[in-house]
Parts: sequence; structure tokens; C-alpha cells
Amino acid sequence: MYIANDWKDYEVIDTGGGEKLERWGDVVLRRPDPQIIWPRSKEDHAWKDVHGHYHRSSSGGGEWEMKKALPERWTVSYDKLKFHIRPTSFKHTGLFPEQAANWRWMMDKISNAGRPIQVLNLFAYTGGATVAAASAGASVVHVDAAKGMVQWAKENLELSGLQDRPVRFITDDVFKFVQREQRRGNKYDAIIMDPPSYGRGPGGEMWKLESSLYPFLESCMSILSDQPLFMLINSYTTGLSPTVLTNMLTMTMKPRYGGTISSGELGLPITRSGLNLPCGMLGRWEE
Repeated sequence: MYIANDWKDYEVIDTGGGEKLERWGDVVLRRPDPQIIWPRSKEDHAWKDVHGHYHRSSSGGGEWEMKKALPERWTVSYDKLKFHIRPTSFKHTGLFPEQAANWRWMMDKISNAGRPIQVLNLFAYTGGATVAAASAGASVVHVDAAKGMVQWAKENLELSGLQDRPVRFITDDVFKFVQREQRRGNKYDAIIMDPPSYGRGPGGEMWKLESSLYPFLESCMSILSDQPLFMLINSYTTGLSPTVLTNMLTMTMKPRYGGTISSGELGLPITRSGLNLPCGMLGRWEE
């Protein structure tokens, strides 16, 4: 398990009963998590003394119950990186803190490469990986289909004082973008992808990770440089084993580039219990 255990502005305080109690800076939130199938260690005031509690609806979706006054958004820091946090209608806050384990890894890879690195961040959301890669000195192309998420990512880059770094923000369907980059002959030294379990393209194309990920990974191979630095795949699809990502990278990256492949779960430490909370998985190929 790759554990993001060096946060100061984020903490999983406690877990149990299908929920997690977490601190984002000075703000405490209570949110559902399907992985948490164990009971709470203790039911105390901390679980009630929260700023916001997201209640899952039995019919799907849910809503926030705000118990204390909150700004529309606030800022948390990770190392020198800064991010805007905002509770959204679909329970998320705009950041997946477990990804800090990947940020640290890629920042080290980029800063130690000894050469200019061009990074492509696909399904790039609010730009955690984009900000991390730019801070380490990479040129980054950030692609996401959601205009609001791309704007949020731009704001995170500015918030971190990196607005002058060579970062291009593109609102587009990632599949069509990769196809155009193939035709243009553009190449990247590192590709990051965080594909959804399910989705639809602008033309109604159906994306299902189990059937779509491998052909998409193959298509990304054609836009890698002759000497790539890394390939990173994140997945939050339940029921998929990290070994699947190892196998896919072994079949695609290994024959052409050699290198090293690793995979596993992403996790966050739980303060009260000393346990680790599983939060998705990753597959890495590196030079």
C-alpha cells in the first residue's frame, strides 16, 4: 500500500459505520465511504461537532447538512502546493488526498530526470497532479472534459504561485485529444491517467473501464517519446485488482521500454485507530 502519510492540512480522524471523519485544514467533514464496513471505535462528540455532514440517499446521490458556517471554499496546503477545497453536490471536495503519494513520487522523478520532461495529464480533474508536476519543473498538458474542473485546476495552479509555468489547460474529450496528438506527431515523456469506471463521450460513446482501458492505454503508447520517464494509471473501480494494472503495463510498456512496473493500493492513515484506509489503486511504469 502506498500511504499518503505526510499531510499537515489533511487528516482522517476516525472511521466506522460506513463513514469517515476528516479534517481539511480547520474544517471537519463527515462523509460516506463504501470501504468502511467496520464499526466506530467510539461514538463521541467529535462525530457530531462537524462543519458538514454528507448524507447518502437511499435512492442515489445525497446532500450536505451544514452544521457550522463555512466559506464557499477554503485552502489546504501540501508541501508548497495549495488547493481550493469546496464541498460539491456529489460528496467530493475537489481533491483526493491519497494522491499525494503519487504527487511525491512524480515530483521526485521529474526533478531528478536531468532533462526537460513533458507531461500529459488525462482525466485531470482539478489538477492535483498537474500542479505537482509543474512545481517539479515539467511542462504539462492538462486535459479534462469538464469546463468547471479545468477552471478549478487553473485556480489551483495560480494559488500555488505556478501560473508562469508552461502548463496548457484543455477542455476536451480525452480520447479525441489523444487521437489528434497522434496525427500531429506530438510526444510526451510521462502520461498520467485517472479514468472513470463509466462514462459517455461527446458523441454518446460508451466508456466502461473493463473493456475500454486496455485499448486506450495502447493508443497512448503512440504519443510517448523514445525515452519516457513514467506512465501512471489510477483507478477507483471497485473489484479491480492492482495486478490487472501490472499485467496491462507489462503487456504494453515492458516489451518496448523495459523499465520497472509496480502496483498496489493507495491509502490514508487513520489517526485514532492506527489503521490505513484503502482509497483506490495505482499502476506505475517507470524508466
